[in-house]
Amino acid sequence: MKKIICTVLSLMLIASVIIAPAMAEAPMGPVMEKIKASGKIIVGTEATYPPYEYLDDNAQPAGCDIWLSQQIADALGVELVISDMEFDGIIPAVQSGLVDIGIAAFTKTPERAEVIDFSDLYETSAQLLIVKAGNAETYATKEAMAGLQVGAQQGTIQSQLIEKALPDSKLFELKTYPELALETINGNIVGFVVDYAVGMAMVASSDGGLEVSAFEFTAEEASFGKACVIAKGNEDFVAAVNEVIAKVLDDGSYQAAYDAAVAATGETGE
Repeated sequence: MKKIICTVLSLMLIASVIIAPAMAEAPMGPVMEKIKASGKIIVGTEATYPPYEYLDDNAQPAGCDIWLSQQIADALGVELVISDMEFDGIIPAVQSGLVDIGIAAFTKTPERAEVIDFSDLYETSAQLLIVKAGNAETYATKEAMAGLQVGAQQGTIQSQLIEKALPDSKLFELKTYPELALETINGNIVGFVVDYAVGMAMVASSDGGLEVSAFEFTAEEASFGKACVIAKGNEDFVAAVNEVIAKVLDDGSYQAAYDAAVAATGETGE
């Protein structure tokens, strides 16, 4: 009997030695495997949205989202490659594997979560209505905007916000916010809805052409959390990104990068 027990225990010990390394070396998800194999991470963004992402005076990607992208690349020990594309093409690019992750001030929504995975939130932003200079009080109420066109970037949460919070207004969409700013200055639309920091930067760089409307969305209507977007089925990659986000939020470095980007975009006119 003792011999049998010893044999069983020996077999169990051998099994544990074999299984433990296998568990420790769990297979990587497809995105992490691709990143490690290539030695680079491809980030999809849309560089017309300062202070989150924009092109600096040397036409190089800059902003707090680009900074966050670099932190993720550094944590993984790989090269950062920025792929600048239209905003509404980023999620499809992530899903198809054209890019590894989308970092472009994405708002976390239940609708998007059905087709894509989100990282933890790294920033929360209020929303502004930006109007032509002189119209801040003219368009200070929902009633004043009834029947008129209010702009948003195509494919963004701001479009949904206009439809829900300003149901009597008409949604007007364009590909980029600079285009919307021009339509606003030309008097073709009431204005456009945008994240707080982006709106303030656009007003500061408009040479007096734009201002913030006196209209305010309620906190319930508009306080949107920003997160990275990652293709489903990549839990290890999501966990790695979340680890970086937790670190830069805890040590205050993301806030510092955000503040620096706000200051830079005001100075460069982006």
